[in-house]
Amino acid sequence: MRRLLSLALALTLCLSLTGCWEPDIEEPEEFWELEQPEETNAEESAAPAVFTLPWLSSQTLDPIACSDGAQQSVASLLYEGLFALDERFEPQNALCASFSRSGLTYTFTLRENAAFSDGSPLTSADVLATYRRAQASERYGTRFANIVSMRGGNGTISLTLSRADSALPALLDIPIVKSGTEKETAPLGTGPYRVVTEDGVTSLVRNAVWWGDGSALPERVALSPAKDADTAAYLFSAGKVHLLTADLLGDSPAASIGGTDVVDVPTTTLLYLGCNTRRAALSDKTLRAALGAAIDRRSITASLLAQHACPAQFPLSPASPLYPAALETAFASDAYAAALEGRLVSNEDITPAGSDPIALTLLVNEESAVKTALAAYLAEELTASYLTVTVLALPWEEYLDALQSGEFDLYLGETRLTADWDVSSLVGSNGALNYGGYANAALDAALTAFLADENETTAAAFCALLAEEAPILPLVFKSASVLTPAGTVGVVAPTVSHPLRALEQWTFSLDEKSSP
Repeated sequence: MRRLLSLALALTLCLSLTGCWEPDIEEPEEFWELEQPEETNAEESAAPAVFTLPWLSSQTLDPIACSDGAQQSVASLLYEGLFALDERFEPQNALCASFSRSGLTYTFTLRENAAFSDGSPLTSADVLATYRRAQASERYGTRFANIVSMRGGNGTISLTLSRADSALPALLDIPIVKSGTEKETAPLGTGPYRVVTEDGVTSLVRNAVWWGDGSALPERVALSPAKDADTAAYLFSAGKVHLLTADLLGDSPAASIGGTDVVDVPTTTLLYLGCNTRRAALSDKTLRAALGAAIDRRSITASLLAQHACPAQFPLSPASPLYPAALETAFASDAYAAALEGRLVSNEDITPAGSDPIALTLLVNEESAVKTALAAYLAEELTASYLTVTVLALPWEEYLDALQSGEFDLYLGETRLTADWDVSSLVGSNGALNYGGYANAALDAALTAFLADENETTAAAFCALLAEEAPILPLVFKSASVLTPAGTVGVVAPTVSHPLRALEQWTFSLDEKSSP
């Protein structure tokens, strides 16, 4: 495949040096130039004997406000939601004992035996207080777009929606914090561990009042303080902590660390090509669909993304049982040129007789080495006799301005979806992320029907129509990575929101004198 090997080699070099996914205003320091902790003696430099996690000691562990990465990993042992998503993004009851649905109102009954780590019972007021904070947060705010009222009392929570959403429980894995403690560095939670500080040393200790069976959990999980994510990565590379979560396609310094075992975890973060349907050529849905069929997603995943993603032709994760794999079309590069010829040459509204080939621009934000390499590959693969595609890489603010003003033909986009697979913002008429101006009442209706009753039939009907209309061209769902020192920890099925899930089943090969 043209230039794929050279692009892959260039990308590998980029990832090993800096890696960049999300735009940063300030350029970070080089990882190996960071001031590292001094090692004073052999005992301090030895690998820890107890399973150890990094944590940012100067930052909050509040799961609504804390940063991604190390803090979220620690927080996953302290806090729980009404539900927990499994590896297929299906909600499993956690703090919710049962729920019922009547019209647009859901009523959730809390576990009677759920208590915070100080022994106080979980109440409806605690859940509502957390939800009100989450509603105003950047991380969880979009989950409340369809919720018009929240009420609670007598151990129940009632949520009323503006439109039907059969998968609402999938949105309620939001970790619950005891009301009134949210401003503390370590607010109280209901999880299997609690934070304990003794003689100036902070660690996690098994929560004796946890509603679950914690008898097989390690009695203690040590915490190693770090000032920031780069320092946490250094501690991991130096063998002082045993787990690190990272986006290996992003700007994490973990991308350059060797000697690790890596478990990739599916996420809801979608990479896609967006089409400006207001442009003459891209107003034609057959041409848009032809572009989508010309993309070899499996080769992209293997060679450009180092397998840290899952190829997808639809905006539902392939990990979900709702993903309509039977609707996928096989990649066939030879058919692309024929499809272009049949559509462009025969359609004088798009290609007047004797005109030059159609020229399209593919917009990408320049801060991301991964995205710019991917855009270059896509542009070359989509360029054919009757169509040329050229990459335009812009700084983040200019990239965003171009999207919002409609000054583009194609763009390489990324968005984190919710686990109910509501893509209204991307493809719905007047959606907030619908930069291409696409509007179709039939697709709106198919999406509404899918969200109201999510099952394989409604998912297939929506995805079939979306593939035909092709306002966006899904590429892959990114993976998150859980890193452990090679041969040290056996990790059992982490999920993107709980990298330490089922910790009681993990196996450890640590110093024999003090193993968990």
